[in-house]
Amino acid sequence: MLWLPPVGSSIDTIGILGAGAWGTALAGLAHRAGRKPLLWAREPEVAEAINARHENTIFLPGVKLDAAVRASTDMAALAASDAILLAVPAQHLRRAASALGKSLAGKLPPLVICAKGIENGGALMTEVAAETLPGAALAVLSGPTFAAEVAAGLPTAVTLACRDRELGAALVRALGTQSFRPYLGDDPVGAEVGGAVKNVLAIACGIAMGRGLGDNARAALITRGLAEILRLATTLGGKPETCMGLSGLGDLVLTCTGMKSRNLTLGMALGEGRKLADVMGERRSIAEGVPSAAAVLARARRAGIDMPIVAAVDAVLNRGADIDAEVRGLLSRPFKSEGE
Repeated sequence: MLWLPPVGSSIDTIGILGAGAWGTALAGLAHRAGRKPLLWAREPEVAEAINARHENTIFLPGVKLDAAVRASTDMAALAASDAILLAVPAQHLRRAASALGKSLAGKLPPLVICAKGIENGGALMTEVAAETLPGAALAVLSGPTFAAEVAAGLPTAVTLACRDRELGAALVRALGTQSFRPYLGDDPVGAEVGGAVKNVLAIACGIAMGRGLGDNARAALITRGLAEILRLATTLGGKPETCMGLSGLGDLVLTCTGMKSRNLTLGMALGEGRKLADVMGERRSIAEGVPSAAAVLARARRAGIDMPIVAAVDAVLNRGADIDAEVRGLLSRPFKSEGE
């Protein structure tokens, strides 16, 4: 049974599926916005740390949470939510959403997709959610956000994309604060594509930095990478203006320049000559650009879209390609007009 808040009602209780750094930051944000947050954590030790010490010591250490932010390992506890934020990693969304549907016994509040990625095989997150939770009202929250900064209440602006404008406006009211500013849009596809592809492009920028290729090269990768985002998003039905907004250009610039970016720093390590397995083995948190590289490329090829930067990153990550050979390949492409 599909459930939506009655017209004029507010969204008060907010569930967050996923207690990583981003989910934890969103829970803190919901509390500051005057809502009642409840986190679902897969790991019992994470839930225990949040409830007992008011800190996610594993995924967001050093950030104190209000005692009102609670966590549970029981997914059924989210049944009382007026809206649920889906903040699990992209490659885990299908399994988590399927479990959520069973736990809620068909009572589906509006779902806000906060994961940035494309599923292995090429499905967008909204497509995954629509398949696993049919009939649910969906929105996408995306934009230039480092979890630690959102958790600290630093100024942040994001896109909240929802085809149902009334629901989107209710979600903006529920989550917006003086320092967290959601801008309402109606293009979930464009917001999703920008959020997924920018992670892959950040790895490319990191590789360029690690290889000492200079600031000019990074600027070129950001700009030509934006062209790749535009090509894929518009082919899939997204809007160019979404790609030029917070969930596109804004998130791309942050992830390709900010040293808090897991994808950028992973790329830097690769550019310096380190092995992917070694870098990944040192980290607890996921760099979404790693699984998304092959997934984005798969979706692009299905759509007949040329994404040479994404293809080069995928070759390095997943096909054992030599970094210098891939750089030469990009630099050897035919000259063309900038609009192509």
